[in-house]
Amino acid sequence: MPSACDSAIEDIEDMVSFNDPTPQDRQSARKRIIPRSRKKNVEHEELQADSLIPGTQKIWMKTWGCSHNNSDGEYMAGQLAASGYKITDDPIEADLWLLNSCTVKNPAEDHFRNSIKKAQEQQKKVVVAGCVPQAQPRMDYLKGLSIIGVQQIDRVVEVVDEAVKGHSVRLLGQKKDGGRRLGGARLDLPKIRKNPLIEIISINTGCLNACTYCKTKHARGDLASYPIEELVERTRQSFQEGVCEIWLTSEDTGAYGRDIGTDLPTLLWRLVEEIPEGAMLRLGMTNPPYILEHLEEMAKILSHPRVYAFLHVPVQSASDSVLMDMKREYCVGDFKRVVDFLKERVPGVTIATDIICGFPGETEEDFQETLDLVKLYQFPSLFINQFYPRPGTPAAKMEQIPAHIKKQRTKELSQLFHSYHPYDHKVGERQQVLVTEESFDGQYYVAHNKFYEQVLVPKRAEFKGKMVEVDIYEAGKHFMKGGPVEDSQPFTPSIAVPLQKGEVSGLTQVNTHAHTHTSNSKGMR
Repeated sequence: MPSACDSAIEDIEDMVSFNDPTPQDRQSARKRIIPRSRKKNVEHEELQADSLIPGTQKIWMKTWGCSHNNSDGEYMAGQLAASGYKITDDPIEADLWLLNSCTVKNPAEDHFRNSIKKAQEQQKKVVVAGCVPQAQPRMDYLKGLSIIGVQQIDRVVEVVDEAVKGHSVRLLGQKKDGGRRLGGARLDLPKIRKNPLIEIISINTGCLNACTYCKTKHARGDLASYPIEELVERTRQSFQEGVCEIWLTSEDTGAYGRDIGTDLPTLLWRLVEEIPEGAMLRLGMTNPPYILEHLEEMAKILSHPRVYAFLHVPVQSASDSVLMDMKREYCVGDFKRVVDFLKERVPGVTIATDIICGFPGETEEDFQETLDLVKLYQFPSLFINQFYPRPGTPAAKMEQIPAHIKKQRTKELSQLFHSYHPYDHKVGERQQVLVTEESFDGQYYVAHNKFYEQVLVPKRAEFKGKMVEVDIYEAGKHFMKGGPVEDSQPFTPSIAVPLQKGEVSGLTQVNTHAHTHTSNSKGMR
């Protein structure tokens, strides 16, 4: 067996035989070991057993990027904790860093690369995951590192075990069944939810587009959807563990099911049946082409009392010529049709969108069209991105717009966005809000109303995870503040007590024999 750190192994089977103990076997075996007494003739000698036995180390995890990436990170943390590793908040005390990357923008990859460098300077073991190494595993700065591919997160324990021993293992393959690409790792794996009240479910991976600026496609590939029954079961299990909010995520939720003969509305009607009263479902990002044919059904679903009237539909540009260069497969008229239809059928609906400033070839007239679109709709949630050419994408080979112009357009759009205040007219309203987390400054609890608008409420323990009635007394650019209505009782949507922060989900169904090790996982953020 090779032991050099830079000996890349194409598959873990080259290193781990079927005779090797499983993580659970080694846990029970370790309990029977009696340490040998040592002679005292060597000064300052310390027993270093834990540094050599996989499954006893402390692991620090860092995830960048979208909610799909965050879901993958939760699954990896859960499996590691279930097999005995301790997930720690402290990168300094950790023996190994697991870095889960995002390839959407240059800055995200820069942070990832810098974290690898910092880990190596501190002589930490490193395992990398996510879209960067999946898309470009041969990058110089990844040389010699163990890699977990985006569809291989169910094998994180094996890869970390080998990294602890100083071996380099790379698992980048696609999961297939009879030649058909699967959505990814099983959904019933153990996980540690970042927020015990929120379950993030990936409904599919990959997409049907080939946008010229997108690097994620290189990593996540073509569309592959999970079967409806598996998604329904995962939803059911989540509520049995005290979750009160479900987020559906993928690279394009609107395209769900096209590869397996179903569609998004069919899935959503099944999921709605599983949602307890007072709990909520939030839909993920969907591109305009795939939502157009489901507008009637989507309006009905978004109007359902247990579904947030919120949809994230990226437009990227309001210029048809720029959209064509981006290969976005819709025109701005299609986007407007989606927004206008939903605004009419779902009064108050929140439409969030994304815009890229300074795409190659974007003229002043093109950019003005984008400004006009934002003025027209005054999106309450707008993700503004300065264009970054990602290596290996067609857009990187196009003639680039000077950096100062890109910066200026980004600034101008940001100023327009900050010039309007979408929530001012809501002061004085009475709203039902679901409280799910703590504000960044720790002063309030964060809740969301039916339209997934952020409402800050007083930080009272009895509100957490509950549906609360509030009167809106103040509005900011990104939030409102609500005071609890006198004599109204918080409503508990949960059908079970939520897991503790850091507790491993799914052990009762999947991994009961590892349940004794959940105490090792406290402290995950």
